[in-house]
Amino acid sequence: MSKYLFVYFVGNKPEEERLHFAVSSDGYHFTPLNNNEPVIEHNKGKKCVRDPFIFKGQDGFSYIIGTDMMCEEGWESNHALVTWKSADLVSWTDETIIDIKSLGEDYADTTRAWAPQAMWDKDAEMYMLYWAHSTKRHNVAGLYYAHSADMKTITEPKPLYCREGIQTIDGDIIYNEKEKLYYLFFKHDEDQTIAYVTSDKLTGPYADESVVVSLAPSGVEGSQMYRLEGTDKYILIMDEYSKGRFFMQETTDFKNYAPVEDYSMDFGPRHGSIMAITDEEYERLVEHFGI
Repeated sequence: MSKYLFVYFVGNKPEEERLHFAVSSDGYHFTPLNNNEPVIEHNKGKKCVRDPFIFKGQDGFSYIIGTDMMCEEGWESNHALVTWKSADLVSWTDETIIDIKSLGEDYADTTRAWAPQAMWDKDAEMYMLYWAHSTKRHNVAGLYYAHSADMKTITEPKPLYCREGIQTIDGDIIYNEKEKLYYLFFKHDEDQTIAYVTSDKLTGPYADESVVVSLAPSGVEGSQMYRLEGTDKYILIMDEYSKGRFFMQETTDFKNYAPVEDYSMDFGPRHGSIMAITDEEYERLVEHFGI
């Protein structure tokens, strides 16, 4: 797993709310595939997607989950998630809309279902999906979660991490093996930074006190932490949205960070995610889409 795949979108117009791929051989320098044009056709829901997250499933397939949203309709216009699956990272099938509004009376007035992610919950023996959620009655977004056996249907959502009166979005969870703790990174809305809270259980409860870690010179959101394979380094990327660029910093202990001076993501990506891939998967992607 010495190569990396970056999945992202590029802007706020409908034609820019599409899935794009970039690859890297070192985890620092990324090159877009397909001439930085979309790589997956959208056929359902809003036919637009934002905030894509990619991960390897327990069944050998890779999955992408994203925000089913066309932002031209307004920032409180979406109520669904969208998923795809793939056996080879080239052909993506099973496009599925997970409509939060359809889950019952408590969710019928959903106004946001933003930036979903997923990871395997070993206790529940299912995937745990989590996203930023709000309704007309509770208009301040907080992080909610639900479980899924197939990445197509979900259980009734529950609060994961919410802060009274403060918007909490863009959750990203990673497990720290050394500490046996789950780190939940999120957009710290008060100062437009990235902060984390911890828990010894995936589903929480997470600590009340948060720790701000982002070193970016301007406002950021949409962070993701990934391990630099074969090392003890972890990379934290974040969307420096007002500048149209990504910021990258690294750590070995999840607490002390340094900016990465030499990296390249200079092709206009917005909130996305990075997954480690094999040499064979890298070559297949490059051969199919072109670099």
